[in-house]
This record gives sequence, structure tokens and C-alpha cells, in this order.
Amino acid sequence: MMKCHIQINEIKTINSIDGFWSTQDYIQLLEAFNFPDAESGSDQELLDLLYLAITDFDPDEAAEIMLKFKLSDKLSEGQIKNLAHEMIEDNVAEEYSDIALHFQLFNINQLLHKAYNGTFPNAKASRISLALNFVGHEKTDIDEALILKAISNGLSDRNLIKRLFEPQIKAEVEFPEAKNIVWHLKAINQTTFEIITSDYWLNKEDFESTDFEGPIHEIDD
Repeated sequence: MMKCHIQINEIKTINSIDGFWSTQDYIQLLEAFNFPDAESGSDQELLDLLYLAITDFDPDEAAEIMLKFKLSDKLSEGQIKNLAHEMIEDNVAEEYSDIALHFQLFNINQLLHKAYNGTFPNAKASRISLALNFVGHEKTDIDEALILKAISNGLSDRNLIKRLFEPQIKAEVEFPEAKNIVWHLKAINQTTFEIITSDYWLNKEDFESTDFEGPIHEIDD
């Protein structure tokens, strides 16, 4: 078991994540929405064209096309149809049962939300900057599970991660779900890190303090 001091530098609510959609994605989606030959232009120009192309379709039809494009290898045709209807009413990036799909669903949902200027729920994510200092240890292999275990020391008991993953946080079992909760992990320097996750898992209200310390349990403790 290690002891760690955690400083939360910033928690920012965001509604989109840079880098998820590629230029090729935009071109292929334009083709899927019956707008072929859009080979030139900046990413922003292609995205603006895509918004126009999407709104020529009913929202559930557009959602189905988007889901097929990104998730046809993970969902059946029936699941895609059902999910396309559910997306209009429900924030599937939070509510869908398989958390491994939440990151993709967030990005699909937000593109549709912007295209229709509403209609689909406005999902939220949290970008968190934090500093970790290990007391009496040098820790170099920082992964998603360790970050969540460290952060859990400053979270309210109402937080979903603490409520749903207590055995994982205490290292009674492995924590593979951490990679589906933390969508993005970036090292800024040796002690400072940035993570992106769903507002569903972590937001400002979840933290009882922004400066705290506590144990990090490892599976072989």
C-alpha cells in the first residue's frame, strides 16, 4: 500500500473532446448521409457540411447511421435500432449498460446534439488536472486504475465510483473498468496529469476537497 498526496488543480466541464473524429470520418459520414465527393476543405468546413447533411434526416435515422458507422462491430442491428430511438430521450453516454461504449456514445451523441441544435440530450464530460505526489515512494507507471484509486480519497460517499467499485478501489479485485471510466489520461510532467471522464462519474460536486491524501491499495498488498 502506498500513500499519495493529491492536488486537484482544475475541474472543467466540457461538451466535446478534440481528436475523436478524423478527417476521414467526416468524409465517410458525409457519404453515408448522401453527400458524396466532399474530399476537400478543412475539418471545420467538412463538419459544417456534415451538420447540414445530418439534418436532412429524421433524428432517429441520423442516430442509426452514426451508430452503424462507429459501433457496427460491437452492436447488433437490432441493438442499434433500439439505441437510435433511445438516444433522443435518454443520455445513453451515461445510461447505457455497457460502460465500454460510453466514450463512443458521448461523441456520437454530441455531434448529433450540435447538428440538430438540441433534440438529443447535451451530455457532459469533465476534464480534470491533478498532481500526484507519493509519500516515501517513487511511482512511475501511472495508469487509469491508480488515478481513480488516488482520487477516491477525496470523493464524497455519494460518488458513483466509490459506491459501485469499492472492491476494485480497495484492490480486493482487479480494476479493468478503470479504462472505460477514464477516457483520456495524459501526463503533463512527472507529477501532473490530465484526465477526461464522463460528468456521470466525476464532477466538481463529487469532491469534498481539492487537496487531500490517502492510501492507494494494490492488488498484491
